[in-house]
Order: sequence, then structure tokens, then C-alpha cells
Amino acid sequence: MAHRRIRLSIILLYIILFALAFTMLLPFLWMLSTSFKLDSEVMKYPPVWFPEHFTFDSYATVWSVVPFGRFFINSVFIACVVTFSQLLFDSLAAYGFVRKRFPGREVIFMILLSTMMIPRQVTMIPLFIMMKGMPGGTNGWIDTYKGIIVPGLTGAYGVFLMRQYMKSLPVELEEAAMIDGYSTWRIFFSIVMPLCRTALVSLGIFTFLGSWNDFMWPLIVTTDVDLRTLPLGIAFFQGQYIIRWNLIMAASAIATLPIALVYFFFQREFVSGIALSGIKE
Repeated sequence: MAHRRIRLSIILLYIILFALAFTMLLPFLWMLSTSFKLDSEVMKYPPVWFPEHFTFDSYATVWSVVPFGRFFINSVFIACVVTFSQLLFDSLAAYGFVRKRFPGREVIFMILLSTMMIPRQVTMIPLFIMMKGMPGGTNGWIDTYKGIIVPGLTGAYGVFLMRQYMKSLPVELEEAAMIDGYSTWRIFFSIVMPLCRTALVSLGIFTFLGSWNDFMWPLIVTTDVDLRTLPLGIAFFQGQYIIRWNLIMAASAIATLPIALVYFFFQREFVSGIALSGIKE
């Protein structure tokens, strides 16, 4: 009887988890369904889940109406540069906080963590003024890739995540490498970074996702259409008097695909990095 109760509880748990997962997937299924509909079917009531006239016209229109290919390339370039820079700079800062002893180390780290409590909207105006005052032209770094990328080169969350993970690494490995004549830089890149693979993957996914979906900062710092990213490109299909929902959903489906692929290939490292990053205080 006890064994049967355990089996029934497991089956019930799986049913609940499946129901929750299906609920989470419903918006994505609706997005895909709408992207294959005609304009006349989008606002049809009652709603139609499966298009009566299945068509790929929305996907073709997305690439022809606006420079969607340019938006896609901009998003890939900016997200990759921001992700690589955060992985490097955040890891370097975290290694300094973990292994190097200097006056005020804990105070500086607490100040760094306190910046995570400041809403991003508060810093946008000061950042815009800084970008506008940068040398390089009348408008400084406004309407440049540097203006979009530089404010995101490092982040307090990444430093915190990498610091927590590096604190769990045995210091004896680094001491043995120092005896063998390794320099600090070689220890960092040859020993520490490979051991931090799971945390790096987690931070990389978070950073890539945040940069890929960023709407507000590129909107503020750019006016040139050739510098716009995918979130801003999707907004092109929303007019003052009409909204092309099938085009918006098709563009959203295209924009979601890279994120889904990144998570699909690195999901194990992502979960492991989140689970292990807060073990050691």
C-alpha cells in the first residue's frame, strides 16, 4: 500500500508539473499560431488556435517591409560583445575579490552589490549625458555602437555570481601552479576559468538574454535606423492607428529562436551554475 501511494503521488506530481508547463507554453503557442494567420483571422472571435489558411506570408513580409536583417545582425553583434566582455571583466573582478587581499575589499564589494538595488531607469539619464559628452563628435557616442555597448561591459550581478562560485574552488590548485612557476594571469586563464565553466555558462545566458531583449537603452541612445536592434525593429510593426499582430508575432518568433537554441544546448550548465553559485558564503 505504501508503495502504491508513492506511485500515485509521483503520478499526481507529474500531472501538476505538466499542467504548469503547458500553461507556460500557451503564450508561445499562441505567438506561433498567430504568425501563420491572415489579417482577417488575427482578431477573430472566438479566437482560432489553428489558422484556417496556413501561410508564411508574415515571415516573408517581416524581412521585406523593414531592414529586419540589419536589426538581427545588430542584435547578434551587440549581444555577443556585451556577453564576452561581461564574462571576462566580471570574472577578473570576482577573482580579485576572492584571492587578492587589499584594504577596503569587503567595503568595495558591498558598495558594488548595493548598485544592484538601484533601478536601471534611475541611471539612464546620467548615462545618456555621459555618452553625449564622450569625445568623438557633436553628439559624442550617441548613435554609435559604443554608446549601446559600453554601459553594459560589466555588471554587479556577474561579479557577485562569479565570486560566489570561485569561493568554492580549492586554493591548493592555484598554490601548486604557483610552485610550478605559473603567473597570476596564467593561473586565471588556464586553471580558474576552465573550472568556472558552469557559472560562466549561466552568466553568459543571463547576459545574452538581457542584451538581446533590451529595448529601452537602444531606443534612448540611437536614432539611426541602421543601429536599431530586434526589439526596436519589432516595434516598427505597431503603428498609430493599426497594429499588424501577425507580423509582430512572426518577428517575435524569429527573435526568440536564438535564445531558445542557446538555452537548449547549455541548459545543464545553466542549472548547475545557478545551483552551485550560492553554496559558499
